[in-house]
Amino acid sequence: MPTALITGATAGIGHEYAVQLAARGHDLVLVARDTARLDQVADDLRRAHQVEVEVLSADLTDRADLARVEARLADHDRPVDLLVNNAGFGLKKRFLDNTADEETAMLEVLVTAVLRLTHASLGAMAERGHGGIINVSSVAAFLPRGSYSAAKAWVNSFSEWAHLEYGPRGVKVMALCPGFTKTEFHERMQVKRGDGFMWLDVEFLVHTSLEDFDKGRAYSIPGAQYKTIAVLTKAIPNRVLRLTQSMGRR
Repeated sequence: MPTALITGATAGIGHEYAVQLAARGHDLVLVARDTARLDQVADDLRRAHQVEVEVLSADLTDRADLARVEARLADHDRPVDLLVNNAGFGLKKRFLDNTADEETAMLEVLVTAVLRLTHASLGAMAERGHGGIINVSSVAAFLPRGSYSAAKAWVNSFSEWAHLEYGPRGVKVMALCPGFTKTEFHERMQVKRGDGFMWLDVEFLVHTSLEDFDKGRAYSIPGAQYKTIAVLTKAIPNRVLRLTQSMGRR
């Protein structure tokens, strides 16, 4: 069976990846901070799908913890076939209302962890001649919305480059760009979650992304509304796009 390692695997998009990949027959390595919750999710997936599930408790802002996840990805004796860089969080306040440490911690998860975990897995995958990486980015990457958007723009650029660079060596790399999705993400930011046209079901989001990944696409932007936004951002001036600054913060 192929093995997938998923960061931020106990809730939201990461948990849904675990469920859908287990249903596809993947063994799993689940990474998150909450050990008790990791164990519960792992037990549920083992019972529901009869797959092997390994848990790895790690705080990706801690360089020693991050190194343990890197080592697991680079282990040639226990190969990981698919890496899902999903872990992440956002900050509700504007840039100057956050501390520099809060901003740095966010970048450690959104950028540094993605870079280091991708580096750790790519070597083994390229050597084997097969493998895949899904980096969870955001539609916010196309909008001027502070450091979160800047980090996600980096994820897009990095993923597109890796897609082109390592695709010929058998490694598929894709950036998933979700819009507003019905998960715990906004609750953790203490932001009200919506339920209208702009809010996607997480099951649809992950299912669509896996279909796009299977097709070898560099980007997955689930939902016609978000595909339209991604196209429009190329034509609308940044001074107008800046008006989106307050969306998703209330």
